[in-house]
Amino acid sequence: MNKLNQVITKCPICNENLHIMHLACGNCHTEIKGEFSFSKFNYINQETLYFIEIFVKNRGNIKAIEKEMNISYPTVKKYLDEAIVSLGYKVDDNLDDFDFKEKQTSSKFEEASLKNKQQEILNKIKVGELKVDEAVSLIKKIKGDIK
Repeated sequence: MNKLNQVITKCPICNENLHIMHLACGNCHTEIKGEFSFSKFNYINQETLYFIEIFVKNRGNIKAIEKEMNISYPTVKKYLDEAIVSLGYKVDDNLDDFDFKEKQTSSKFEEASLKNKQQEILNKIKVGELKVDEAVSLIKKIKGDIK
């Protein structure tokens, strides 16, 4: 099968959106006529489409995207905002604040959980279920000092 051309979505004369009127099978030559629409992805410029592909490939991992595309965090954020707008959505600038607050809350929760675990270990020493050296080793493990 011959290499197909990229589909265009804008009229080269008046710059209005094009729609599909005819579909054909290259194998059995079946033809379908009618009015068909493009996916919203067809209207996205190639650079943004490439970013979306890299974003999905890396499962949204910003560090991996930065590394693969050799770009900074603000540039990743800019591309992501462009992709969001290109897909017809609004960029919510308040989400950044929410993410920061969520990380703070998560950190406080982890800290409280660590203190609870340490207290459980100390209680086991108190009732004779653990020796001090075993407790020290356990506390270092839960703090991440020892793998």
